[in-house]
Amino acid sequence: MNLFDKFGLALPLSEYLQKYGNDSDRQKWQRMAEMIRLNDQQQQLLRTFRRQMNVLVLAGAWCGDCVNQCPIFERFAEVTPVIVTRYLDRDAHPEVQDALMINGGRRVPVVVFFSEDGYEVARYGDRTLSRYRQLAAELGGPGCPTGLVGSDDTVLPLVVQDWLNEFERVQWILRLSARLRQKHGD
Repeated sequence: MNLFDKFGLALPLSEYLQKYGNDSDRQKWQRMAEMIRLNDQQQQLLRTFRRQMNVLVLAGAWCGDCVNQCPIFERFAEVTPVIVTRYLDRDAHPEVQDALMINGGRRVPVVVFFSEDGYEVARYGDRTLSRYRQLAAELGGPGCPTGLVGSDDTVLPLVVQDWLNEFERVQWILRLSARLRQKHGD
């Protein structure tokens, strides 16, 4: 399956949430978006990005992990126009869900990064290393986040940085690609 074909069917976040979310879902996503802060250094890094990154996100509007992470991608895209995010609903696209299984499971969010011309560059999901470390430390806690993260969540800045590291890694793959360097004359 050519996943880039699915990028063309995917929706910007606001349209995705309107179509697949309910009022409660949209409120959770909005609360999380309001909590995400990028420091000056992170914003400066994002402004150095030069190559377009098409970012396909397989998600669920109901999913706590998606609520806690996907608004981060939107914050990145607000800083630099070269990041283009689009969302597919996991349940509405079972063939994509099957293609992007992690450890034999249908997890979300799963992010697929594409070059400007549709080549797959990388995949990443479902939680970042910092979040997994937190979950491992809390072994006795709930198994699935609710999407109701409090403002005292000390892991959120680490998760933002984890995702920024992945976006930067993909940007370097794109920037140093011989094919794209030749295409752009750099």
